[in-house]
This record gives sequence, C-alpha cells and structure tokens, in this order.
Amino acid sequence: MGKREKLSDQAIAAFLGSHPGWERVPGADPESPHPPGALVRTFAFDDYAAGIAFAVRVGFAAEARDHHPDLLVGWRRVRVAWSTHDAGGVTALDTEMAERTDALAR
Repeated sequence: MGKREKLSDQAIAAFLGSHPGWERVPGADPESPHPPGALVRTFAFDDYAAGIAFAVRVGFAAEARDHHPDLLVGWRRVRVAWSTHDAGGVTALDTEMAERTDALAR
C-alpha cells in the first residue's frame, strides 16, 4: 500500500489506540474547520509564544515532507489536523506526520 492510499477504518482505529490524544473528526460536520475524518489533536503550551514556535516547527516539517496539515492556533494551544485531501481521507502519510507532530511537541 502506498503512503497516499486511504487507510481502512481498522488501521485508523489501531493508530488512535496507540497514540493518546489523537482523535478522528466525525464525517461531514459543517461546524468543524477540519476535513471530515481527519486525525486531530490539540496541544497545550505554557504560553502563546511556545504554541507559535510549535506551529512553525510543524510547518517546516510539513513543508519538508510536502504534506500540509490544517493548523488552528489559539492562546496557549494549537490544534493540528492531518488528512490527505486527494485521497479523500487518512493515509499512512497522515499517521507518519501525526507521529512526527508528537515528537515535535516534546
């Protein structure tokens, strides 16, 4: 399976079960700023500057991998959503980048 092929629900559930804090956005929620089915996690920080620094690190990692998340930056928090738009859902590239995002938050 290629990195940009949509993962099965079982594979996504396995990822979520082994990666605390990540969740899957429900399908077609018009109130959500993120794509349906995206992997989403909110990271908390001690101050606004730390959150911005994290968002920049995620942005550079995303650019290096040519795969870009939705980022929602707020006061002392950053919400990150990974989804592969052209595949219509979550792919192995998204789970790879979610793991990279966790590493960048440490």
